[in-house]
Amino acid sequence: MTTATLIGLVAGSLTTLAWLPQVLRAFRTRSTKDFAWEWFAMFGTGVGAWLIYGFLAAAPAVIAANALTLVLVLALGALKLTHSARSR
Repeated sequence: MTTATLIGLVAGSLTTLAWLPQVLRAFRTRSTKDFAWEWFAMFGTGVGAWLIYGFLAAAPAVIAANALTLVLVLALGALKLTHSARSR
């Protein structure tokens, strides 16, 4: 493993895992009102594009970080959808 790949994996892990407390907090408090649907669309599209780029560039650090980030963002979006439906 190259130094660049190792740095990429550490950086990707830290920025991706930074989402975990937010997802857990939203799950515990059942509050996702501060997240705009437009944000989910823009951020999710961007993460998806990075994921595609990672596959095209054969960059494991980019693939791993963005695949996990996409899962966390989709989980947060599912919570928002569930919470929005309950509040109606």
